[in-house]
Amino acid sequence: MASLRFDPRSGYYFARFRFQGREYSRSLKTGSLREARGAVARLDDTLRLIEQGRLEVPVDADWGEFLLSEGKITGREKVLPRLSLSKLFELYEDSLPAGSKEDSTLKGERTHFSHLKRHLGKSTVAQELSPAAIQGYVATRSRDKWHGKNIQPETIKKELTTLRLVWNWGVNQGVLQGQSPVRGVKYPKRDEKLPFMTREEIEHVISRGGLSDEEVASLWDSLFLRKEEITDLLSQVERSEGVSLPYAMLAFVADTGARRSEVLRSRIDDFDFRAGTVLIREKKRSRANSTSYRRVDLTSRLKSTMTEWFERHPGGQYTLCNPKTLQPLTVHEAHRLFKRTLKGTRWSVVRGFHVFRHSFASNLAALGVDQRFIDEWLGHQTEEMRRRYRHLLPDLRRKAIEGLATA
Repeated sequence: MASLRFDPRSGYYFARFRFQGREYSRSLKTGSLREARGAVARLDDTLRLIEQGRLEVPVDADWGEFLLSEGKITGREKVLPRLSLSKLFELYEDSLPAGSKEDSTLKGERTHFSHLKRHLGKSTVAQELSPAAIQGYVATRSRDKWHGKNIQPETIKKELTTLRLVWNWGVNQGVLQGQSPVRGVKYPKRDEKLPFMTREEIEHVISRGGLSDEEVASLWDSLFLRKEEITDLLSQVERSEGVSLPYAMLAFVADTGARRSEVLRSRIDDFDFRAGTVLIREKKRSRANSTSYRRVDLTSRLKSTMTEWFERHPGGQYTLCNPKTLQPLTVHEAHRLFKRTLKGTRWSVVRGFHVFRHSFASNLAALGVDQRFIDEWLGHQTEEMRRRYRHLLPDLRRKAIEGLATA
C-alpha cells in the first residue's frame, strides 16, 4: 500500500511506496489532499494489476513514473528538476526518518552543507556540478583557515563524502542522474600522524625548543598512557573525587577503549556483572542498522568501580547522567567534566577521551594480545591506527625477524 507525505517546503504531496524491493518517494504535483488521495488510490490499483499479472512494466520504463501514470507512460526521456544545491540539501534532510542518524552526525552534515554552498554556490544547479568544479572546491577549501591553520585534507574529504552521499540519494529519488562528480577527485597529501609516544618522550622533544604551538599540540595528540600511568591517574581522581560521576566516566573509557559517544549512550543494564562484560552500543560500524553492539570484558577494576557507582547512582537508565535531569550527559557536559577533573593535575596534558581509547589499544598490543581481540574490543580500527602502535612491540618484532635466521 502506498502512503502520503506532505512536503511543506514545496507545498506538494508525495507518494511513498515499495516496488521490486525498492522504496520510492515521488511528488504528486498537487497540494490538494483530495487529489493526492485519488492519485494514491489509482497507484494502489496499478500495483495490484501488476501483482495479478494483468499489467507488465516495460523494460525501458521509469518504474516510478510508469506506476504513477497508471501504466500509461513507458520509455521516454526523463526531465529532471533543476534543483539548486541548497534545495537538494533541504529535500535530503526532509527525507530522513526520525532517529535514522545521530544528532551529532546531522549537525556535522549541516556544517558540510554550509561549506559546500559557500564555495560551490547555493544557487548552483546540482545536476550541473562537474568534476572540475569539485576539484576547484578542494583547492579553495584548502586555503580556508580554522584557528590559524589550513583546513586539513581529511576534513575536505569528509565534506565531499557527504556530497556524494546526498548525490546518490538524489539519483535513487529520481531528482538527479549519473555518476557523482566527486568520483576521481584528488586531495592534497598530508603527513601521517605521529606514532604514539610516552609522556617522557614528548617532554624530551619539547624541551629542546624551537617548536611552534601547532607542533607541540600535535605531539600531545600522540600521547599514550602506559598502564601504570592509567592506574596513577585514576587513583588520583578517586582520591580527590571519590567513586563519583567523573571517576566512573574515566574508568569506563580507560578500561574499555570505548568512544566518547559510546560511553555517553551506555545504559546501566548494559553491564552484566555475572558474565563479566559490558555491552557497547555502536553507531559507526553498521550501515544497515542504526545501532550495533559489541561486548568488552570487564577488568576487575572497572567491575568494582561500576558496582560501587551504581549504588550511588542518582537514578534513571543511563550509566553517566546529569543528576538533575537523569538524561545522558551531553558531549559538552562530558568535555567540561573531563577538563575540570584533570585541571591542575599532572594529567591536564591529556587532551581528550581519545587518549584513553588509543592507550587501551596500545597497552594491549604491548602485552602481545592477539590483534583480533583488540579489534573486537575496540569495534573498528584502521590499518593506519595499528601502524601507530606497532613500534610498541620491539620484542615481538625482533623475535619474528630472528625466526628467519634459525635453523
